[in-house]
Amino acid sequence: MSPNFKRPRKILSPPPVKGFKPYGPDLGRENGEPVMLLFEEYEALRLCDYDMLNHHHASQEMGVSRPTFTRIYASVRQKIARAFVEGRQIIMEGGKVYFDSGWYHCVSCTCLFNNPDMEQEVTACPLCGSEDVGTSDALPDNAYIHPGTEDVCMCPACGMEVKHQPGRPCGQQTCPSCNTRMKRKGTPGCRK
Repeated sequence: MSPNFKRPRKILSPPPVKGFKPYGPDLGRENGEPVMLLFEEYEALRLCDYDMLNHHHASQEMGVSRPTFTRIYASVRQKIARAFVEGRQIIMEGGKVYFDSGWYHCVSCTCLFNNPDMEQEVTACPLCGSEDVGTSDALPDNAYIHPGTEDVCMCPACGMEVKHQPGRPCGQQTCPSCNTRMKRKGTPGCRK
């Protein structure tokens, strides 16, 4: 039996830190392997415990089902509890995710990529290093864009569409007509 296809989870932005280290009188002794938190687990924790969203709304933000979100959320809470109780280091990295940020393409290798560090300008392709990089506005006709990453921001309440501004996540913009937080067109919760 083959495993189920795992859809990428939408992350508003990467964590501001790469992890946490415990400190105290027993700092010198080895406390075991670090606890690895995936980016989607960090996002689930941020949405529920920091932004105070319920599981239904948080699952819509991440583009996953509510039961899948609940499993991700339970996993991150268990990992954090293990790190606290056992005094382990926490490292945040990896996972099958995409960031809600501007998309770019490389003319040389046709790689599509985004820029999670929005304060830093994109100057080269992360795959081949070519400086011949264009914004998503100039994507070639044969380029593949992951579903849900269209170049339009949409209001989930009234359906108003505005052109996406590269480097500025849709979730950080508000609808000009009804003041609701915008979403990328094609993500769960947006009118089609």
